[in-house]
Amino acid sequence: MTLSLEDYRTKLISKILSAASQDEVRRFVDTAIKALEQNKVNGHIICRFIEKILSELEMFNPMKKNAQQWSNIKMAIILFNRFKNKLNSPMK
Repeated sequence: MTLSLEDYRTKLISKILSAASQDEVRRFVDTAIKALEQNKVNGHIICRFIEKILSELEMFNPMKKNAQQWSNIKMAIILFNRFKNKLNSPMK
């Protein structure tokens, strides 16, 4: 991966905020996680990436975002929490 994870996180948040729909947010999130996995990023690092992006998303003030942006933020939080739960659940 040519970008640092911090740069990648910043670009991903920007894409989430500018997404036109929740489906677009889902595609961005899925693509980001798949890219990390394809680049063989360690699971613990992916988990930290998710935790940092969740922290950043949760810090946004709803009064300073339009309805679409706030919907996108909430959808991204849900999706990242699902990925985090999958990564943290023991394999059966």
